[in-house]
Amino acid sequence: MQKIVLVEDDPLLIDIYSTKFREAGFQVAVVDRGDAAADRVTKEKPDLVVLDIVLPQKDGWEILKSVKSNPKTKNIKVVILSNLGQKEEIEKGMGLGAAGYLIKAHYTPSQVVKEIRKILQEESPQA
Repeated sequence: MQKIVLVEDDPLLIDIYSTKFREAGFQVAVVDRGDAAADRVTKEKPDLVVLDIVLPQKDGWEILKSVKSNPKTKNIKVVILSNLGQKEEIEKGMGLGAAGYLIKAHYTPSQVVKEIRKILQEESPQA
């Protein structure tokens, strides 16, 4: 069973996405604070991280940099799921090593699951 760490602070979205991911056959761990995310990713060693950008304590950019700079977690795929949809933000996320950038308003939860499945099937880039 593939494991996802969902980093999201909105309780409603946590409920929706964690339910959708579980229904799709994923094991899900949830982190609702930015300052706990990188440690949780290191501990859980998930197949993929679904990462919001706007979070309490530490934002998603810092978490993405931390995950991608840690030798233990640098090959874990990270998909940004955010309402920040400016071209610069998408380019920043991809430039920092995200495997995908999904704008919340543009995808239903079912479409997010479909995109994540696609990303998980792609070969990991060699580090």
